[in-house]
Amino acid sequence: MAGGDKAMYKRFNAEGVHPNDLQALSPPQLSPGYSQYSRSISGDEEGPLCDTISRKTLFYLIATLNSAFPDYDFLDAKSHEFSKEPSLQWVINAIDTNLNATVGEQFRAIRHQLWAAVQDEIALDDCDIYSYNPDLGSDPFGEDGCLWSFNYFFYNKRLKRIVFFTCRAINPIYAVDSGIGSDFTIDDEDFD
Repeated sequence: MAGGDKAMYKRFNAEGVHPNDLQALSPPQLSPGYSQYSRSISGDEEGPLCDTISRKTLFYLIATLNSAFPDYDFLDAKSHEFSKEPSLQWVINAIDTNLNATVGEQFRAIRHQLWAAVQDEIALDDCDIYSYNPDLGSDPFGEDGCLWSFNYFFYNKRLKRIVFFTCRAINPIYAVDSGIGSDFTIDDEDFD
C-alpha cells in the first residue's frame, strides 16, 4: 500500500476493529425467482444465511472505488452496499445482456476479445466477484438520465489483483455536453 492508502486504511480500521473481522454483505441482486439462500430461520439448514467479507477485502474494494472515482469519497461505504455474486457465468451473462442491449452489434464484435483480455489479467475462474450497489445518493452514476449501471470487482487474492468493471447507460436526452461535435446551447438573448 502507498502512503495515502496506509493512512486511509488506518482510518478505515478504527481502534478495536481487526482487518480479518467479517462484515455481512447484501444478497446479490438476482433475477426474480433465483435464490441461493434458505428462507427458513430455524437454523437447522446447511449453508450461509448471507455472504461475508473481511474488513481488509472490503477496504480493497473501497480503495478501488476511490481510485476509479476521485471526486467521491467512499470511505464511509458500508458492507451492505456490496454483494458477493453467485457465479462467474451469472456476472458474464448480466454484463453481456446490458452491453448487448445497449451497444448491439458493436459489442458482439468485441465480446470475445473483451473477456479474453479480462481473463489474461485476472484469471477469472480464481476470482471472488463482488458488486457495489449503493443508494442513489452514494452512486457516482446516480444522476438524472442514468438508465442502468453496474460495478463489478473481480478479486484474485492469489494474484493480489482487482479488475474493476463498471459501466453505465445514459439516456441521450440527458447526455452531458462533450465539447465535441454538434453539442450546443442557445441563449434566450440571441432572439431578442
